Amino acid sequence: MSANPFHLAWFGAGGFGVKSWNKTWSGRGGQDWASPQLWVDIAQALERARFDYIIIEDSSYVPDAYGSNAKAYLSSATATPKMDPTVLAPIMSHLTSRIGIVPTLSVTEYHPYMLARKINTLDHMSNGRTGWNIVTSSSHRAAQNYGKDLLEEHDLRYDIADEFFDVSCRLWESWDADAVTLDAENGVWADYEKVHTIDFEGKFFKVRGPLNAPQSPQGRPVFTQAGGSPRGRQFAARTANSVISGVEGGPEAMKRFRDDIRAQAVGFGRDPDDVKVLFMASPVVGETDEEAQAKRARQVAFAEAHPELGLLHLSRHSGIDFAQFPLDEPIPDTAKTNGHQQMLAQAIGKTPREFLRKSLSTMEFVGSPDTVAAKMDEVMAEVGGDGFLIANFDLNRRYVSEIADGLVPALQRRGLTRTEYTHSRFRDNLLEF
Repeated sequence: MSANPFHLAWFGAGGFGVKSWNKTWSGRGGQDWASPQLWVDIAQALERARFDYIIIEDSSYVPDAYGSNAKAYLSSATATPKMDPTVLAPIMSHLTSRIGIVPTLSVTEYHPYMLARKINTLDHMSNGRTGWNIVTSSSHRAAQNYGKDLLEEHDLRYDIADEFFDVSCRLWESWDADAVTLDAENGVWADYEKVHTIDFEGKFFKVRGPLNAPQSPQGRPVFTQAGGSPRGRQFAARTANSVISGVEGGPEAMKRFRDDIRAQAVGFGRDPDDVKVLFMASPVVGETDEEAQAKRARQVAFAEAHPELGLLHLSRHSGIDFAQFPLDEPIPDTAKTNGHQQMLAQAIGKTPREFLRKSLSTMEFVGSPDTVAAKMDEVMAEVGGDGFLIANFDLNRRYVSEIADGLVPALQRRGLTRTEYTHSRFRDNLLEF
């Protein structure tokens, strides 16, 4: 039985920074990393493939968790450098016409008024195609760049995020949708009775409002969120239009995750079909199954020969120095984090080498375009929806083309993904099916 049509999105892992700078197909990735052209090319290719959206991942610090210094991160250009995604986003939206553009902004690094104003501006500039990837940050180093000694405790960050979200939504709606009258005959550009202060005073924020610009085309942006912990899932179910997940365990675990998010959404009075759960995947596509399997074998061999590269990410996400643990001894359950709890929970009890090997084999889609499309069809039929978020840390134009021009046409032939956009605005396309 084939799956219902599902959505595709792209996770711009590593953010606006260096991509595949020392790999065969990197082009001038080491020299031209600050140019927006790669991102423009990606957005245009994914729009051609009718993707719903692209997330620009971000963080605002130079990591130093692994080995207790920044050497390995800077040497390998891992998670640094990164530049502001909100500067890149309008360039991408200006040179596309349908795909959603979603910068990442942290509630612990912005003030609600500043963020709401910035996103409102981006949604106007993109004619209703802007999203907000809501994150709470996970590193004390980021907090220290904003005048704090330490990042707030994990669940408290989500309490802050709840209030931040509510304030922002009230600001986005501080102008009524019809406040701008353009009444030239009476010399009235906007009706002042339809522009309101919000006079918000909560536990964490105090904001008068209103925004000093009209409501944007979508009113509110599209919200994406990746909460994996119990508290994170609760926040995602309450707020997100699209939840992104890297849950381990195959289709059964994916279905449990999606069912949980949908049930919690109902508890918040939401229509569960308005919350699209997309699962992280990194398809390996070749001309033939054999070619793809050989490519995958080379990827695995490289990763196993360079385990430090995987541990750099685990260290920075958890804040735990994984250089201290022998590669072949189990990670102790005494390891605690104020960062990404789901990732650490998946690592506890495994050796670092086992964890990295497991992360390499989760949700494998390897083969020709038709083979991968058939497998994605099978998985999504078992899960029930709603689609996949494609990610690749060794990002280059060749990989983007393999997905956009190889895999996606195979999915379209099966009736699994859209062949045209129905709507001009991001939210309308996302909620279409």
